[in-house]
Amino acid sequence: MMKNFSSSPLHSNNNQTPNHVRERNNRNYSLLSALPLRFSLRGYGFCMATLFLFCFASLFYQLNGGPPKILLDIRQYLGVCGKKHWSGKMAAGRLFIHKERLARQLVSGPNAHKQRRGESTFLDDHGPPAPNVLPFPSQVVYNRVGKCGSRTVVILLRLLAEKHQFNLVSSDIHNKTRLTKHEQVDLMKNISNIPQPFLYTRHVHFLNFTRFRIEQPVYINIIRDPINRFLSNYFFRRFGDWRGEQNHLIRTPGMKDDERYLDINVCILENYPECSNPRVFYIIPYFCGQHPQCREPGVWALERAKQNVQENYLLVGILEELEDVLLLLERLLPHYFTGVLSIYKSPDYKKMGNMTGTVRKHTPTLEALQVLYHRMRYEYEFYNFIRDQFHLMKKKIGLKSVSQPPAHSPSFLRELALRTPEPLDEDEEFDTDLEDANSWLVHP
Repeated sequence: MMKNFSSSPLHSNNNQTPNHVRERNNRNYSLLSALPLRFSLRGYGFCMATLFLFCFASLFYQLNGGPPKILLDIRQYLGVCGKKHWSGKMAAGRLFIHKERLARQLVSGPNAHKQRRGESTFLDDHGPPAPNVLPFPSQVVYNRVGKCGSRTVVILLRLLAEKHQFNLVSSDIHNKTRLTKHEQVDLMKNISNIPQPFLYTRHVHFLNFTRFRIEQPVYINIIRDPINRFLSNYFFRRFGDWRGEQNHLIRTPGMKDDERYLDINVCILENYPECSNPRVFYIIPYFCGQHPQCREPGVWALERAKQNVQENYLLVGILEELEDVLLLLERLLPHYFTGVLSIYKSPDYKKMGNMTGTVRKHTPTLEALQVLYHRMRYEYEFYNFIRDQFHLMKKKIGLKSVSQPPAHSPSFLRELALRTPEPLDEDEEFDTDLEDANSWLVHP
């Protein structure tokens, strides 16, 4: 007798339609796939939570200047107990002794840790906790140009350094702007060793730190109209400022009366050395650098100065818009210049600032100004470049101008087709003369 297997449960699905079979298979697949999908979402959430905790801890570590003290204590505790297997009371006593040894190490010197054996702490493995993060930039150099408001700015910096607790270092050397290679290296190393944040200021031509593989600081500076700077220098050397009647005699005791009372028009029109090139080629070398060709009036020095300004200077302002310069410095270097404008406008500061004005200064004749302007054509090209860059930066930052520069240049500053002597080549004799010309620079 043959058995009929068609009615058995194993073959009961033969009577079902294809749609029922497909629906049941899909239901079984969804039930099987739901379980790994559920675990994948949970794992994804766990990974994201771990990443969030890691990022939060890293941010807390950086903002707090290092790990929390409780983590350091736990690390020290585990370092002692994990290696010595001591009990709780013995570990606490050992931790106290270790702290005492660390205190003695700070007093006895950096090599005292070599005498310790068998100790494992966070400080041993990783060094001291990271100090608080310094503001950027924390190394600023102001290689101030003579008679461009530098004494005014240095007075402000002295007040700001006391207020914001940064190190202000003003050099005692005032008449040596060009340095030998050895002098450059020594000066740059001394600047780099100043505790940060610092601001170093000196009358010195641009120094290229990267040339000697030293970290380059950020530069700032201020210049002014070249003829106005020349006139201020000319009369300041002879008659000083409002700080005292005999101030000029102390500054230039060897100057004869014929030179002291020399009419500036005669000096310019008769081509005296003080009123001719290379003496009047003064501003560009501060930005060009220490290369000998930087002291020769020409296109090479001009282009090198422009390049250095674009690559190494955070800001070069113009004295004619000093309030805007101070506002920009406050925006760009808030950890140095916050509140500088309120100090500058205060009555007490105005009283000090008025003492720096040059006395007996007067304007030469139009003919003399025209000749002088033509001799300073490279200086004026650089000045116009700096003024355009300064106005562009104000526009980018959205700074509303406080100063109101003249809409048009004076007539004597227009390009004139005058025949004047070509710039003189600089030699050792003029090197000596130029150093003497810089001797009027005094410590603010």
